[in-house]
Amino acid sequence: MQIGLIGLGKMGYNLALNFQRHGHEVVAFDINKGAMDRIQQDGVRTAPTISELVAALPRRRVIWIMVPAGHVVDVILANLKNHLQPDDILIDGGNSHYKDSITRSKELEKQGALLLDCGTSGGVKGALEGVCTMIGGRRDAFEFCEPLFKSISVENGYLYCGKSGSGHFAKMVHNGIEYGMMQSIAEGLEVLHKHDNNINLAEVARVWNHGSVVRSWLMELTQHALEKDTNLESIKGVMHSSGEGKWTVEAALYLGVPTPVITMSLLMRYRSQQQDTFAGKVVAALRNEFGGHEVEKSKD
Repeated sequence: MQIGLIGLGKMGYNLALNFQRHGHEVVAFDINKGAMDRIQQDGVRTAPTISELVAALPRRRVIWIMVPAGHVVDVILANLKNHLQPDDILIDGGNSHYKDSITRSKELEKQGALLLDCGTSGGVKGALEGVCTMIGGRRDAFEFCEPLFKSISVENGYLYCGKSGSGHFAKMVHNGIEYGMMQSIAEGLEVLHKHDNNINLAEVARVWNHGSVVRSWLMELTQHALEKDTNLESIKGVMHSSGEGKWTVEAALYLGVPTPVITMSLLMRYRSQQQDTFAGKVVAALRNEFGGHEVEKSKD
C-alpha cells in the first residue's frame, strides 16, 4: 500500500520505518527539516509540503496523521481538506479525544473523505517493531486499510472497535488503566524502598517478572529504569500527564461508573507536581521508558 505520513516525532518516525519494513511505500512530511533529512537517510521518501505529499499519492489516498492531540490536528485537517477527493481516508493515530474524532469525521464526510480514529499503543519501541491498534470509523474504510493495520501490529494486535470515535475511546480507557497499573507498581516499590533502601529494586522487578502474577512489560521497563539509575536518584518524582487519564475519569463520571483506582492515580500525578516522592520517580521513569517522555532531572 502507498501511504502518506504526517508527523515524524518519536512515534511517527518509527512508524514510518515500520511501514517501510512491511513493504508499504511511504511519503512523509514534518515541519522539522532535521527529521525529514534523517528519514530520507533511512530510505523513506519525503514531500516538502502537505499539498505535495497528497499529490504524490495515488487514488484512493490513505494518509496517517501522527501528531500530538489538539489544535495541531485541526490545522493539518484544514490544510488537507483543500486537497482531498471523495473516498480518501485519513487515519488519526494520535491520542485525540474521542469526541473530537467524531466531530472531525462528520466534517470530512461532508466532502466525501473518511476518518479512522486509531488508538496506537506500544510506545516508541512498539511503533518500530509492532504496535497495538484500536480503530474506529466507517467499516468500509477500515476494511480497505486492514492490511496496513495487520502488517504493522503485533500478532492479534489490531481491532476494529466500531463507529467513529470508538478507537480513540478504547485507547483512552487503555491509558486510564495504564495510569492505575503504573501507580500500583510505584507505590509497592516505595514501600520496599522505605523498608530497606539498600534492597536491589531492579532485581525485585526482575524476579517479579518471571512467573509471578504481576509479570508484565511495565515490570520489565521498571527493571530497565532501575538498572540504569539505582533508586532513581537523578530524576524528580514529577509525573506529567498527556490527558487520557483525565478524559477516562470524566467519561466514567458521565456514565456513572466508579473508577477509584484510575481516579486516584490521576490525582497522584497532580500531587507529584507539588511534592517529590519515590513513587513519582518510578512513574516518571516508566513514562520515559515506554514513551520517551521527558523527565525532570534532580538538582541534588
